[in-house]
Amino acid sequence: MSLKAVAVRSGVTKMVNGLERTDHYFDLPLDYSQNGGETIEVFARELATKGASKDLPWMIFFQGGPGGESPRPAQSGGWIGEVLKTHRLLLLDQRGTGLSSEIMPETLETRGDAQAQLEYLTKFRADSIVRDAECMRHALIGDKKWKGMGQSYGGFCLLTYLSFYPEGLSGVVITGGVACIKQNIKDNYRLTYKRVLEKNKLYFQRYPEDEQKVKDVVRYIQENEVKLPSGERLTDRRFQQLGMFFGGSGGLEAMHNLLEKAFVQGVNGRVLSGKFIASVEQCSSFENSPIFCILHESIYAEGYATQWAAEQLREEFPEFDVNAERFNFTGEMVSPTMLDDHYSLKPLKEVAELIAQKSDWGRLYNLDQLAKNEVPVSAISYYDDMYVPIEWSEETAQHVGNFRIWATNEWEHNGIGVDGPRILSRLLSQLDEAAPFGFRG
Repeated sequence: MSLKAVAVRSGVTKMVNGLERTDHYFDLPLDYSQNGGETIEVFARELATKGASKDLPWMIFFQGGPGGESPRPAQSGGWIGEVLKTHRLLLLDQRGTGLSSEIMPETLETRGDAQAQLEYLTKFRADSIVRDAECMRHALIGDKKWKGMGQSYGGFCLLTYLSFYPEGLSGVVITGGVACIKQNIKDNYRLTYKRVLEKNKLYFQRYPEDEQKVKDVVRYIQENEVKLPSGERLTDRRFQQLGMFFGGSGGLEAMHNLLEKAFVQGVNGRVLSGKFIASVEQCSSFENSPIFCILHESIYAEGYATQWAAEQLREEFPEFDVNAERFNFTGEMVSPTMLDDHYSLKPLKEVAELIAQKSDWGRLYNLDQLAKNEVPVSAISYYDDMYVPIEWSEETAQHVGNFRIWATNEWEHNGIGVDGPRILSRLLSQLDEAAPFGFRG
């Protein structure tokens, strides 16, 4: 169907702390292969500085995840403030997140049985997300082009955008999200498992006293029925997921600070404190973003079943056995055990299994189109990134035409949250250069 056929409802522009904020709601096709079929609602928030010219170029932002809604800034600052110096910014809630026909257990239940839920969920990958963006572009600015910015998974989406709708983009900025477009999901996880082991080694070198404390926590969890505030039992595998801390700047300290007060003296001796248990639940929760678990591996899949790839790869890394000599935390590797350990994921267990076994996923990237790409791309990738391996990011950068990659160890995956203005200033200035980009630079 035509990507220009879209209904949009725009709210009144509000002034919030020097920001002009306009909310847009779009009625978009659930399935772009059907004419006149079901529609969903997709939300995006337009931001501009007070009094900004209507003629400023536009930029659309794709959040990380999958399953993350866009930021809700109360004022101009950080990387958003840097973008707003020269652009109008559209913060997209990708379909299934935030105010965009959000996917939660309650909403999925309305679709029917697990097979019906599967058919619905397959329409929530990057191929549909970028079609939504193209509809929005035509509705908001007509045939004018805009820039795209993507953090983490948002960068994956922009490589899909460049594959199929490059005519809509005048430039692309990617932060920590240059995807492995040539590799199988298992190749990706082999590297991320190694990177997570390096993070664990660094953590225990910095805080050697925590190695025994972690063992004590795990033993206590295994020998006692520790209940989370939700009523679910805290398992050693869920505790192991806290390694997600290690993926961002300050993560080692966050883990250490959490463990400092793990135990208190109770009536019958040493026990895990209620405060610690509540913090563990909060820090390991997927209750607000079930997409992250059930669709996470599908973001890599093109024509093959992922079959819980990360869980399969654990066998190659015995260091992650919960009873290994040293207890090592994992990263963002999703697992079928999560469907038992998280109360909001339990109703999704059947459909999650169907997703893992689905083998007829469509294409996410057009390698031929990417090789001859003419849209300037400026990206930052991090040598210490625990989620997006630098090795595959550099391989992708070499394949995609007109692509400049800034590889650095100065930040980690959350670089734009730590030093956003500095990073965005450089990336945007590179897009303004007239000469075609080469690799690196």
